[in-house]
Amino acid sequence: MKTLYQKSCLKLSDFTYEEIFYLMKLSKFLKKNKHNKKEKKYIKGKNIALIFEKQSTRTRCAFEVAAYDQGAHTTYIGPNDTHIGYKESIEDSAKVLGTMYDGIQYRGYNDTILENLKKYSKIPIWNGLTDKFHPTQILADLFTIIETFPEKPLKKIHCAYVGDAQNNIANSLIEAANIINFKLNIVSPESYWPKKNFLNKKYSLYNKRKNIIYTDKIIEGVKNVDLIYTDVWVSLGESDDMWKKRIEELYPYQVNKKMLNISNNPNIKILHCLPALHNKKSLIGLQLHNKFKFNNGLEITDDIFNSNINLSFRQSENRLHTIKALLVSCLSEEKIF
Repeated sequence: MKTLYQKSCLKLSDFTYEEIFYLMKLSKFLKKNKHNKKEKKYIKGKNIALIFEKQSTRTRCAFEVAAYDQGAHTTYIGPNDTHIGYKESIEDSAKVLGTMYDGIQYRGYNDTILENLKKYSKIPIWNGLTDKFHPTQILADLFTIIETFPEKPLKKIHCAYVGDAQNNIANSLIEAANIINFKLNIVSPESYWPKKNFLNKKYSLYNKRKNIIYTDKIIEGVKNVDLIYTDVWVSLGESDDMWKKRIEELYPYQVNKKMLNISNNPNIKILHCLPALHNKKSLIGLQLHNKFKFNNGLEITDDIFNSNINLSFRQSENRLHTIKALLVSCLSEEKIF
């Protein structure tokens, strides 16, 4: 495999099958070394800019701890901290940052900003989440699946993504299924399926490969799958009318005991990228439960979320290890394997 040194990750399909599995192998190696307190610093002295136009918990913490563990330095740049895109063009900002930093993480809205950061900075750019894609999350998800099913090759996995599939998680998960060829069912009302012609021709959302299906039928979508993946249906800043519409249309697709029984798999596991609206213990959770008169979670019920089949907190931990693998592979010339 050719080196990942100086490579960017704007979307998962920037990587080949071999490169993704190299990152999985490296994540396992780095995770083991951290747990055994034998970590070697492969990117000591490197400087990384962390640009956050959107708020973050897991992504920011994972990048900062991964960099710190590996001897690198980070600069957090929040939405009100720079002139980027307001008083100064993305092109000019990218040229400046490219002279000071070895890599840039960007979490925001527009993928065009990512492309311009890459074009003009001339250093590796990593997508920490945009409206279209969330590749660093899916890398952690793939690593979590590998850990959870050590005797089952990833390409033999069968996963159902349930709920609102017009988001960055669904798009990146579809990319992963295209590259790795595992089975993926998109299970939602047809109006919530990903938009056509969204990805590039090589990894089209609506290709003719038989490993990806789209269905609005829950029984067809979740029966005999290994994993059910879900995500929140509503976001901050959206209107009450939008919340009401989505809840009415998507509530039948809530991950609950009934859905698990339909799966017919006593060993089924749940994936959720977090945060989750499974109870009233968050401001939005409380608001939604009270306003729409439901009492046991939105996209997932509280009992299922707090059960031992939920892998979401392992996914969160693995954000650290897979992001660390990304930083090491892109910023270090040292051959590890």
